[in-house]
Amino acid sequence: MDSVIIVSYNTKHDLSACLSSVCSALESISSEIIVVDNNSMDGSAEMVKSKFSDVVLIENKENLGFAAANAQAYRQCKGDYIYLVNPDAVVLNDAFQVARAFMDDTPECGICGGKVLDTTGNTVPSARRFPNAWYKFLMISGLSDRYRHIKFFGNGDYKWFDYNSTIEVDWVPGAFFCIRKAMLDEIGFLDKRFFLYYEETDLCLRAKQNGWKVMFVPQIIITHEGGASSKTVKDKLFDQGSAQIVKFRMLAECLYFRKNYGCLSVLSNMGIELLWHALRWIVNLIRPHRQLKRQNAAALMALIMASLRETRFGKISPEKPWK
Repeated sequence: MDSVIIVSYNTKHDLSACLSSVCSALESISSEIIVVDNNSMDGSAEMVKSKFSDVVLIENKENLGFAAANAQAYRQCKGDYIYLVNPDAVVLNDAFQVARAFMDDTPECGICGGKVLDTTGNTVPSARRFPNAWYKFLMISGLSDRYRHIKFFGNGDYKWFDYNSTIEVDWVPGAFFCIRKAMLDEIGFLDKRFFLYYEETDLCLRAKQNGWKVMFVPQIIITHEGGASSKTVKDKLFDQGSAQIVKFRMLAECLYFRKNYGCLSVLSNMGIELLWHALRWIVNLIRPHRQLKRQNAAALMALIMASLRETRFGKISPEKPWK
């Protein structure tokens, strides 16, 4: 049996399309689908009840975050393979069959993911290296995009890779995440201290530390809007070029680096970003017509300091839901 978990927060229309694709793709597979609604205000739960009566629905009275909500569903799962699917993803018809066949044939693989397409059909980063201060510098400086086809610069997100062959990677995005239940029995599930972001990176790291492989399989294909839930939050600053809420991303980074690499790693990774935005602020200070860029740099520096303070340099997770 396969178990599919979808966590939703104010994604009614995306969730409907996602569930339609998942139900179609699972038509010939023994499976169960569990949706966890994190206190949506857009009628998501009611839509699931009316249109997808066979889906198990868990309705939360508050937003518990991605990891904790998945954990609620995981406790009910009966499958040999657990799939985490984002509510703004659409799964191609054979994705589950391909994933199951690959996992059956590759017993050393604990987690696999596939090729992720955006809504225009372009491939987006679907395989990743574990983050570090060097990769962060390449990203925020723009060098990883400018010289993406050179492995030295584009290695952090495999930007040199054509995504047409199966390879072992560090981690795969959680838009479509196939996990072997036997591995989870050994190493545990998602760390509930992460409210949003980095929970799948942390799980992949633990998998590899315990001898399991994480694989990218190009025959698994999904489309993914990206950040559908995050975009419903109107009072937060978003990362440029992505749909991630900056403050939540920084909080999660502090927790991830402190947990896995220690306090010096927190300081180096957050310090690189702080220094970069400080330089931006100084450069734009001498250019009066760039006031908005100065304000943006100042706002980002303030968020970095707040994230370090609220997590005590990655030692604790702030009270949920994160603010």
